[in-house]
Amino acid sequence: MKLETKRLALRRWTAKDAAALYALASDSEIGPRCGWKPHESVAESAEIIRTVFAEPEVYAVTRREDGEIVGCAGLHPFDGMPPDCPELGYWLGRAYWGHGLMTEAARALINRAFEELNVKELWCSHFVSNAQSRRVIEKCGFRYRMTKERAGTDGVAHTTLFYALTRRDWVAAR
Repeated sequence: MKLETKRLALRRWTAKDAAALYALASDSEIGPRCGWKPHESVAESAEIIRTVFAEPEVYAVTRREDGEIVGCAGLHPFDGMPPDCPELGYWLGRAYWGHGLMTEAARALINRAFEELNVKELWCSHFVSNAQSRRVIEKCGFRYRMTKERAGTDGVAHTTLFYALTRRDWVAAR
């Protein structure tokens, strides 16, 4: 499965991507914004690709012009919600911040979710301190629903804002 936008291609992760993933995910500014520790080795990145990124709707976000990996985006089961109400998650390498790339990738996944996967409602969240992620969420039409503490895989609890986008709102915005 491959999704394409004007500037990006979203494709499945492969074992060959471990070094590129490590180059991005070892940055101390990336993981903590998303609730995970920076990667400590290429081997750790390879394990993440084999496990976490093996989920069916998790994609390497690449530049169409050269195939360079710039981040990751995917649809994940959302705690306590039915399967037709997943959570959109994403992160972007620091060198690519501020160019609208993640909004573009997120919109491609949102369209896939509603057009092809028969999703009823999408959820998305960000830590209160992550203003860039909030902007992506807002630009994609999500509406605020609640705030609560959420622990990341790094074991740290973060004040997290949750948003939802219903099929009806998505259709109305098109």
